[in-house]
Amino acid sequence: MSRRLLGCLFGGVVLATVAGCGIPGDTEVRIEGPGPAAEAGASSGGGVEPPPRKTAGSREEFVANFLSAAAGEPDGAYDRVRQFVVTEDRARLPQKEGSEVALTVVRLVDDPVIVPGPEEIRVTLKVQQVGQLTADGVLAPPEATPDTYDFGLRPISLEGGDETEWYVTDPPNMLLLSVDALNRYYTPRTIYFWSSDRLRLVPDQRYLARTVPDDRRVSEVVRWLVGGHSAWLKRAVSTLPDRTNLINNATRTDDRWEVNLDMAGADSARLELLATQLAWSLPELQGQLELKIRNQSQLVIDDVEQRRQKHPVYSIGAPQPFCVYEGAVRSLGPTGVPVVPAENDTVVSAGLSRSGQRVLAALVVETDDGRRRLAVGAGADPLTSFRASPETYQAVSRPVWLRSADSRRPVGLVVADGRLLRFDEAANLDQVQLSVEGVTAVAAALDGHRIAVVSDGALYVAAVSHDGDALAVGPLRLMPTSLTGLTAVDWYGENSLVVAGSKAGKRVLYEVGVDGARETELRATGATVTHLAAYPANPESYGSVMYEANGVAYRAFPFERINPDQVRGVEPTLTGTRPSAPSAPFLLF
Repeated sequence: MSRRLLGCLFGGVVLATVAGCGIPGDTEVRIEGPGPAAEAGASSGGGVEPPPRKTAGSREEFVANFLSAAAGEPDGAYDRVRQFVVTEDRARLPQKEGSEVALTVVRLVDDPVIVPGPEEIRVTLKVQQVGQLTADGVLAPPEATPDTYDFGLRPISLEGGDETEWYVTDPPNMLLLSVDALNRYYTPRTIYFWSSDRLRLVPDQRYLARTVPDDRRVSEVVRWLVGGHSAWLKRAVSTLPDRTNLINNATRTDDRWEVNLDMAGADSARLELLATQLAWSLPELQGQLELKIRNQSQLVIDDVEQRRQKHPVYSIGAPQPFCVYEGAVRSLGPTGVPVVPAENDTVVSAGLSRSGQRVLAALVVETDDGRRRLAVGAGADPLTSFRASPETYQAVSRPVWLRSADSRRPVGLVVADGRLLRFDEAANLDQVQLSVEGVTAVAAALDGHRIAVVSDGALYVAAVSHDGDALAVGPLRLMPTSLTGLTAVDWYGENSLVVAGSKAGKRVLYEVGVDGARETELRATGATVTHLAAYPANPESYGSVMYEANGVAYRAFPFERINPDQVRGVEPTLTGTRPSAPSAPFLLF
């Protein structure tokens, strides 16, 4: 499936013709650079296997190979690891079969400590527990707790020669897999489940072993969908009917795929939803897709790619950049500010969104006594009236809107004095109950059913359900990262986030996977990031990011400072006069 680079950015003059996302053909954007690639399931890459025991050229390489041995299809995981272990110690790995297999995924905090001894070498691994990789491709929260593992290495000389082979002694009693091996021998896949109201598709990340043959990948993804969503998404999404099963494997004849299911209550409406769910969960599929129920043809999709175009996962426009300048929301591109000047005053930060034909605006404004309050407006562009919350606070985060399929009841989230609050277009504020305190930041995914929060410097994700005027947040899932002291977060892709924090005493921006396994440094910021906003990568577009650190606003890509002369409509300052600094940059899309 093609990935169209729609909107990496911030004004400029490039003509983009975009289909299927509700963006007019003459939208003007400037391509700023390569944000993260859109994440909808990629091909497996095919046939990549972890190295066998005998290939290591050093003790360090042998240890790395041992931490990769479990990678691949679950049925052979124990046999692959046991090949590394001396015969008398293989019983320490109690074998499990099929769906019971789970790999303990760890991140090495330091290089392995390898200490020679009189008879064998001792190895110590200092790790961070990342999760349990289950047979259905889910990286679930970790069950193990150790932060170190110890085992031995025994050199065994072969008869009739000087060659030595290495074996593990006293191995851990679980199958260890390093995050490096996870990223090397598995392909992250995005599958989709319908929200509980069946109005929107919600992403769910899985991992597919690269050893899975190409002709079996479709069947594996269908089995994942039949098996149900990841546990942390339970509050937000629905599943297929109970006792739904795939009959045999999916089959292909030329450009036609056939999926045969045993599914109760398979009426035409449910099959239409399933067809769209399959089309997006299998973006490499082209041509026809036939759905059968107990060998009887029920629905034929003549062109799967056209199905995706007709039913986009998200209906969003290209990102339009804004900032706060001299107490007002100002544009950083060709688009005007959708707020009339009379209401655009004493602004500290803002969150803008679109809901159908309406603009949604939430402004954090400063009161006469230096405190903060939320002002909310919704309607046609430009907004001419706002409602202000009666409550004021000492500290208020950047507000975010939840992208709901129901445009009649828009709601948003904001952090005020350490509490997560829900707000509506009338600026009514209600506390959202969480299992943590000291919340400092919140971000909402494109689907409107997943959020991320920072609490006491740690990162959490959770599913969200909308029930009329109520908003329920599922149990928080702690995200294991190598960063500490997190200060800001936003969604950077369907299954990734951009976070600001510290690592090795350095203030940095990182992209992290939604389950904590993948980490990529984006930039050393040199100062604490106090404000962060991103445009998430999605099946039709690449992502971008803007932030503020030490009172200076930046945008990417490439990373560059936002200067006053880039703010639309600002008059040049008099010679010798120091201009104000743009602050709190954000994106409207």
